[in-house]
Amino acid sequence: MLWAALAGFLFVSLNTIVRSLAQNLDPFQAQFLRYFMGLMLFTPWVIRNGLAAYKPTQISGQFTRGAFHTVGLMLWFYALPKIPIADTTAIGFVGPIFIMIGAAWFLGEKMHADRWIASLLGFTGVMIVVGPHLGGTGGWYNLVMLASGPMFAASFLITKALTKYESTRVIVFWQSLTVSVFSLPLAIIYWKAPTLAQWGLFVVCGALGSLGHISLTKAFRSADISATQSLKFLELIWAAAWGWLAFSDVPTQTTLIGGAVICTATIWIARREAMRHTPEKI
Repeated sequence: MLWAALAGFLFVSLNTIVRSLAQNLDPFQAQFLRYFMGLMLFTPWVIRNGLAAYKPTQISGQFTRGAFHTVGLMLWFYALPKIPIADTTAIGFVGPIFIMIGAAWFLGEKMHADRWIASLLGFTGVMIVVGPHLGGTGGWYNLVMLASGPMFAASFLITKALTKYESTRVIVFWQSLTVSVFSLPLAIIYWKAPTLAQWGLFVVCGALGSLGHISLTKAFRSADISATQSLKFLELIWAAAWGWLAFSDVPTQTTLIGGAVICTATIWIARREAMRHTPEKI
């Protein structure tokens, strides 16, 4: 649960920087450079450990995962510059619903009632946040971002399946490699030379993204994927804070109310999961 919470904080920090970059560069170029820099940061470890240490057991699974993740990213990055960071994060919370359904259908995980309750409560909080915006001028971008949810859910479910065969470093390395390859064509079409400061920020993005995926993969390896999804709702707290600090976005009343509902669901399911996995005393 702590690995999942850390991953959420890292990803929200990443999205804050990328949103700023995507306002001056094409979103697809920003997508490519974010993952390419993550790939470059792996280079010292690849040189030290050798390419054989990063050879995947399921190479088709790696490319399938990369394809789903790339499509989700294309939708996400397209809408990212047009939506406040707190609302962006809240819309991303539809992912746990798709992940829990997929985990039950494809991974055979048992769906405890409290997990469903926590997710539905969290989703209710999300609707409180984004509902007022769906009919406005930004409604199209909200819908585009919502469409990325099933794509990311498929990517994370494949990640969970891959943890049975692959090490964390192999999974994260191939994530960066496949997304970079699939994102390159659109990046070339809309390429604009970044400034030195922008290159530096993309390096930071690569580090945050790689650390985030490492943390998330460790969470998936340590617990049922459905059990970790409620922690995603904590991202709204980080997003509201970063949005205020970086863009002077003041959370609306509906964002605060929805956040309170989300936090309640998160704290409750965290306690339930802790009780479920505590060994009985004899």
